[in-house]
Amino acid sequence: MDLLPLIIQLASGAVGGNVAGSLMKENSLGTLGNSLAGILGGGLGGQLLGMLGMAASSGSMDLAGILSSIAGGGVGGGVLMAIIGVIRKAMAK
Repeated sequence: MDLLPLIIQLASGAVGGNVAGSLMKENSLGTLGNSLAGILGGGLGGQLLGMLGMAASSGSMDLAGILSSIAGGGVGGGVLMAIIGVIRKAMAK
């Protein structure tokens, strides 16, 4: 397994988590929380896309492979941060 696509997914997941946190301030977990949730979601989202066959040849480092790693990681990070934020807000009530 190549580590570079995973590193790209984790980094873009952290960015995606922080972008989602800045867009949804009421569900934000703070910078560290957004980053951690984003990293976890980025790894999961990127791997999920690879398992579903939506990622361009998993592990390849051509432009399509890099873009699919960035997209999968960013979206996965943002989605997981949003889910955790909503759950945390609901539990606080």
